[in-house]
Amino acid sequence: MNKNIQILKWSLFAGSIYFLLVATFHIIGIKMPPFFIYYNVPSYAYQDRIISFLAFGWSVFLFTAFLNPIRNKMLIQAILIAGAGAIIGLEIINTFTDFESLSNDINPTIFRLETLGLAIYLILLVIFYNKSKGQLK
Repeated sequence: MNKNIQILKWSLFAGSIYFLLVATFHIIGIKMPPFFIYYNVPSYAYQDRIISFLAFGWSVFLFTAFLNPIRNKMLIQAILIAGAGAIIGLEIINTFTDFESLSNDINPTIFRLETLGLAIYLILLVIFYNKSKGQLK
């Protein structure tokens, strides 16, 4: 396995761990960035549980791709497409939500930084996926 595939593989594993932590933080209600993007925005427990279950799904998909990226090319492609959709969705929330109407203490700049962090992660996955494409079936 070449270096680019190794980097892609371990990046997928890191993402799996991250989303497992996101799921854990949401299910137990610990609002801490970067595992809880909108950490100081009021939310209901049922919303946090829904996010937890969805984040667990992301963790499973990323872990499955990590196990054998060479055989999971289509899964990696789906992760990249869904990831782009998620980043766009987060940025729509960041741009069009009037957070000040919820509380004057909410500063959406941190939400944008967290979204940027996820975007950088996705860009790295895209780069190493593209560099590995010739090796992936």
